[in-house]
Amino acid sequence: MLVKPVDDVRPAQDATAGTGQRWIVLACVWMALLLSTVCRLAWASVALPLGHSLALPIAALGVFVTAFYSGYVLSNVIGGVATDRFGGRIALSVSLVGLAAATICFGYTPSFAAGLILQALMGLTAGADYAAGVKLVSTWFAQRRRGRAIGLLMSASSVAVIVSNALLPYLVQAYGWRAVYRGLGLTVLAFAFVVFCVVRDRGPQASENVPPPARGSAHFKAGLQALSTKNFALLAIAGCGAFWGTLGFAAWAIPLMVKGHGMSATDAGWIVATAGVAGLLSKPSIGWLSDRLGARRKLLTIVSLLFFCVMLLIFGGLSGAATLRIVAPLVGIGAFVYSPLLVTMVAEQAGAQLAGSGAGVANAVWQLGSALAPAAVGMTFQATHSLFAAFATLAAGPLFGGLCMLFVKERRAG
Repeated sequence: MLVKPVDDVRPAQDATAGTGQRWIVLACVWMALLLSTVCRLAWASVALPLGHSLALPIAALGVFVTAFYSGYVLSNVIGGVATDRFGGRIALSVSLVGLAAATICFGYTPSFAAGLILQALMGLTAGADYAAGVKLVSTWFAQRRRGRAIGLLMSASSVAVIVSNALLPYLVQAYGWRAVYRGLGLTVLAFAFVVFCVVRDRGPQASENVPPPARGSAHFKAGLQALSTKNFALLAIAGCGAFWGTLGFAAWAIPLMVKGHGMSATDAGWIVATAGVAGLLSKPSIGWLSDRLGARRKLLTIVSLLFFCVMLLIFGGLSGAATLRIVAPLVGIGAFVYSPLLVTMVAEQAGAQLAGSGAGVANAVWQLGSALAPAAVGMTFQATHSLFAAFATLAAGPLFGGLCMLFVKERRAG
C-alpha cells in the first residue's frame, strides 16, 4: 500500500513567500554539497601519487574509496534522522566541520592502515550534508517547483567533477597530494562558518494550514510508515545500482585511462571534466522537464538509467583520446541526469516533515553501490587487464536500477 505523506507546501504560498531567502538557502546548500563532493572525488586525482608514496598496488587503491563510502553509508542514516530532529542548519554545519577536520588529517597520512581509518572518518563526517540539503530544499520549494530546485542542487556534484578533474591534477603535480587535502579541509572549515551564519531552517511552508511536525514516538512511527513501503524500497535499490555506475566511473575513469591507454593524468582529467560539464547542464534541465510534465518522473528515470548503461559499455570499448573526448559528455549525461529525479521522488515519498530521514536512508542504500563499485572494478581490471570488462562491471548497476524502477508506483502531484 502506497503511503501518501503530508506535503505541506502549497504552490500559491511558495510563489510569494520567502522568495529571496529560499534562493539564498539553495545557494548555500549547493556550495556545501560542491565542497563535500570535491573532497570525495579528490581521490581520483591523488590515487596514483598516493600509491607511489605509500608503495601500494593498484588493487589496494580502490579499498580507500570503499572505506570512505562504508562510513558514508552509516552517516547518511544518522545524519538524516539528526536533520529532522535538529534542523538542516545545525546538521549541515556540524557535518562540514567534521569533514574538514578529517580531510586535513588525511593530508598527514603515514601508512595504508591510517589512510583507511581516516577515509572512513571522512565518510562518517560527510553524510549529513546531503540529507540536510534535501531537507532544506524540500521545505522551501513546492512540489511543482521542486524538480528544478533539486536539479540545481544536484548540479553541485557535476561542478565538483569539473573542478576536481580539471584543477586538482595540476595542484597535485605542483604542491603534492598532501597539500591538496589540507587545503580542501581548510576551505570546508571556512564555509561551515558561513552556513551556520546564513542558513535558516524555517521555510515559507510554516503557516496555520500546516500541521506541526510529529515528535517522539509519533515521529518515529510516522517515519517507519513512510520509509517501509515497497515504493521506497524500490527507489532505494534502484539508486544503489545507479550510483554503482556513477561513483565507480568517477573513482576509476582517470586511473583506467592512464593504465589502459597510456594517457597522462591531466589529459584523462580533462576528458572526465567534459563528462561533468554535460552532467551539470542535464540535471536542472531534467528537473525542469519533470516539473513541466506535472511532476511525473518515473519514465524519465528509467530512460536515463538505461541510457547510462549503454554509454558505459560504449565508452569501455573505445580506444584513443579523440573518440573518448566525443563520447565522454554522453557518459556524463547518463551518469548524472537520473539523480534529481530519484532524489525528488524519495523526498516526495517521505514527505517534507521526514525529508531528511528519507533522503538519508535512501542515500545510505545508494552509497552501498558507491562503496562496493570501486573495489569491484579494481579487482576486475587487475584480473582481466580489460577496460571493457571494467566498464561492463559498472554498466551492470544502472541496468539493474532501471529494471527496479519499472515496479515503482509514482505519486501524483497534489
